[in-house]
Amino acid sequence: MGEIRIGISGWRYPPWRGVFYPPSLPQHAELEYASREFSTIEINGTFYSLQKPDSFEKWYQDTPPDFIFSVKGPRYITHIRRLRDVEGPLANFFASGIFNLREKLGPLLWQFPPSFRYDPDKMKSFFDLLPRDTEQTLGLARRRERHMTGRVRLAIDATRTLRHAIEIRHESFIDESFVQLLREHNIALVVADTAGKWPYREDVTADFLYLRLHGDKELYASGYTDEALTRWSERIRSWAAGSQPDDAHVIATQPKPERRARDVYCYFDNDIKVKAPFDARDLIAKL
Repeated sequence: MGEIRIGISGWRYPPWRGVFYPPSLPQHAELEYASREFSTIEINGTFYSLQKPDSFEKWYQDTPPDFIFSVKGPRYITHIRRLRDVEGPLANFFASGIFNLREKLGPLLWQFPPSFRYDPDKMKSFFDLLPRDTEQTLGLARRRERHMTGRVRLAIDATRTLRHAIEIRHESFIDESFVQLLREHNIALVVADTAGKWPYREDVTADFLYLRLHGDKELYASGYTDEALTRWSERIRSWAAGSQPDDAHVIATQPKPERRARDVYCYFDNDIKVKAPFDARDLIAKL
C-alpha cells in the first residue's frame, strides 16, 4: 500500500472558530491544532499572493514531525499570465520561501481556470519548466526577478523529489493526448469532485494520486454522506494498492496504468459551512 494522507485545504476560516476550533483557541494556534488532527494540509494562500520565507518557517515550526504540506501554485501563473512567459514568476514563487518547509514539502498543485482551454504545446512547455527535485528548483529560484530582493530563501537542506498535480476545469482537457503528456512527465491529474460543475476524471497518470473534494451536492458548501465517504474510502484503498476502481471514470482507457502502490493525498475543500474538517475526520476513521 502507498501512504494515504487525508486533510483540509487551508485552515484559517472564521466560521470554523468555536465549531471545529475550540472557542478559547487563539488564531495563531489554529495551524498547530489542525496539524494534530490531520497528517496533511493544503496551503492555498500561495495561490493568491507570494508568501514570505518567515511564514513558511513558522508553518514548519507549528506542525509535528512527519507532517506534509501541499502548496498551491500562484494564480498569477495559471490565471493571469495563463502560462505565457512564466519562467520569471515561477522563479519568484520557488524563491519565496518554500524551501523552509524542508522535508514537509509535499506536492505542488496547479489549478487552471474554467476558461483555460487545453493547448498541447503550451502545456508541454509548462511541464518542461517544472522542476522535479529541490536541486532543480533551487537552480530556477536563483533566476528570480529583481523585485524579490530581500524576501527570498535560496538554500536547500537536501535533494528531494518534487511532485506536481494539475486541476482542470475545461472540457477541452478530455483528450487522450493530455493524459499521455501527464504520464510522460509523471504529473498527477487531480481527481476533483466539484458537484458536477467541472470535468471529473480519475485517470492515474503519476506515482501518486491527488484528490480535492469540493462538495458532494453543492460546490464548496455541502458535506459528504456516510455512503459517499464509504465510496471514497474504497476508491482510495484501490489507488493506494496500485489498481484503480472497476468503474473508474477515465479519459484514456489504454494503456492501463502500471500496477504499483501509490501515495494518495486527499483534501476537503467544502469549507463554507464548516463541513471540511469533520468530513476529513470521518474519512480517516473509515480508512
